[in-house]
Amino acid sequence: MIFRQLIDLQSSTFTYLLADEASREAVLIDPVFEQFQRDAALINELDLKLVATLETHVHADHVTGAWMHKTQNGSRILLSEDSGAEGADQYLKHCDQVKFGKRYLEVRATPGHTNGCLTFVLDDESRAFTGDCLLVRGAGRTDFQQGSARGLYQSVHTQIFTLPDDCVLYPGHDYRGITCTSVSEEKQFNPRLGGALSESDFSGYMDNLGLAHPNKIDVAVPANLKCGKPDDTEGIGPEQDWAPLIFTFAGIWEISPRWVEEHSSSVQIVDVRETQEFDGPLGHIKDAQLIPLGGLSDAVGELDKAKPIVTVCRAGGRSAQASLILRKSGYDKVANLAGGMLRWRALHLPVVGGAD
Repeated sequence: MIFRQLIDLQSSTFTYLLADEASREAVLIDPVFEQFQRDAALINELDLKLVATLETHVHADHVTGAWMHKTQNGSRILLSEDSGAEGADQYLKHCDQVKFGKRYLEVRATPGHTNGCLTFVLDDESRAFTGDCLLVRGAGRTDFQQGSARGLYQSVHTQIFTLPDDCVLYPGHDYRGITCTSVSEEKQFNPRLGGALSESDFSGYMDNLGLAHPNKIDVAVPANLKCGKPDDTEGIGPEQDWAPLIFTFAGIWEISPRWVEEHSSSVQIVDVRETQEFDGPLGHIKDAQLIPLGGLSDAVGELDKAKPIVTVCRAGGRSAQASLILRKSGYDKVANLAGGMLRWRALHLPVVGGAD
């Protein structure tokens, strides 16, 4: 199985990607709207097919990316039948199975933080994804969104602490950078739910937390009750639609050499190598403008903001940085030539100068 744990630093939200290696079918647990491009890029680079996005609950601290993934990639939206949300493709209930290839996740209803909280357990019970029900040495708050301390206590003890002791637990958040825990650890060391602490002990603890209201609750909850669909969807789509671009997991928009060769008259080609490289064995692309990377920031005013820019270097590393510099300088239509001049020459595309 392919597994990745991703994080949104602003909300400290963990997103989990799981995929069946043979079929390449994948699911994404708790995607974040602002991280859509990052997650889509990773899925593309790993050659996966996203079949579904899963929500552990209706979140109050971030907007889900479920609608974006469905709109752009055709994945289905799955969340609890008790969530109160509209727009899902399937509403999950206790003991359902979410299949991806030959693998599946078992759905366990774990209400308490909200009515619609779910924990997803991997088929071999080696991993479980607990959302905000059980955190590392903690638990989700129970003072809003139908929260119930007694309900949460029962959920943890009957649905999570009954898993094998060595089952690795992956939470929905962690604000200290801790990535996971285990059933055994939480049964022993969780200061709210572990050891000999009773339901009354837990309720008293939770009723006196005195936490501030989540900053984004007034925006996040209404949006998540619509599965992340914005009120105004006009114009939402690929960030750059002037060419068939690929957004990499490193955060770079890239473009293929063959497209550039066929459409060279419609773009500005900016070569950021040094002069000796520009005139060296690899040659350069016809009509390319030489602006070495070290001087690019001072030369940005020489470029036309209305015409797309393709940045070029030897292998694509310096030009990737150049594309970021240009975007920060207000140039919206920018892409890096994938593979640089090495790939250009490997494809036998025409150059000015250069050697055989």
